Amino acid sequence: MARRKVQFEGILPAMVTPMKADGSVDEDGLARLTERLIRAGNGGLIPLGSTGEFNFMTNAERRRVAEVVIEAAAGRVPVMPSTGATTTREAIELSQHAQQAGASGVMVIPPYYEPLPFKTILEFYRALAASIDIPIIFYQLPAATNVKLTPAQVGELAGIDGVDWIKDSSADAVALTEMIQRYSDRIGVMNGWDTLTFFGLVSGTPASVWGAANVIPDLCVELFDAAARRRDLDAARAVWKRIWPIVNFLETSPTGYVSAVKAGCDLVGEPAGDPRLPLLPLSAGDRATLKGLLQTAGVKTA
Repeated sequence: MARRKVQFEGILPAMVTPMKADGSVDEDGLARLTERLIRAGNGGLIPLGSTGEFNFMTNAERRRVAEVVIEAAAGRVPVMPSTGATTTREAIELSQHAQQAGASGVMVIPPYYEPLPFKTILEFYRALAASIDIPIIFYQLPAATNVKLTPAQVGELAGIDGVDWIKDSSADAVALTEMIQRYSDRIGVMNGWDTLTFFGLVSGTPASVWGAANVIPDLCVELFDAAARRRDLDAARAVWKRIWPIVNFLETSPTGYVSAVKAGCDLVGEPAGDPRLPLLPLSAGDRATLKGLLQTAGVKTA
């Protein structure tokens, strides 16, 4: 099959999945969030990642979320749903559905829970790439998979036709640097760790996958514009100084990242509901802390 190539660029929000009070997916809220993020100037959208609570959804729900976002985006920006699963068959089915629904690519975490040897990971992505013709973003998240590929292994993985990008959420700045310096001619490198966003952009990543963009999309886009487009380091540092306390809080929240991001959405007047159990909402004290950080950054809160 003819292989498509897509150049992803800019801030790519790792979208939350808005939920209703009964815990079901809020499709209207999801469409509103899609519109808000596009209007803020983001370069693309990634629904159903870790921030989107895919691991707490049925496959039918995941398909529907992908459809809603793709339909609401209406071709204005690329949409790359996360389609990883614990079995090859499910990952292929979800990825094929995403392609049929109009996705520009898919982000795929290696099968998780059981740590896999590198040979097995290669075979998984070969099978996946053979089943679709849109680009695959390899999602490196060692905290969930217990697998962390070396930069050299990432370079080898890029030899599979269709594995065109990596979202690196390893929180390893040294490894990120090596991937950019040695392997970016083989695979596009995106940073996926909030507090390394500034580092990644000034180091040369063309895109950044960022959960905080659900809460502060305008500031995130402003940082990308200053750091990557205009290459104005003084301006980028000034924006990052406002952003960093917020993203540091999100990453270190005792209740968890997803709970903190969803609370942030609520605080800026764009409610996304509570996370699904077993995740718990942010405590009142932590909400107050986050609200103060947002206000200090000049973000209007509800």
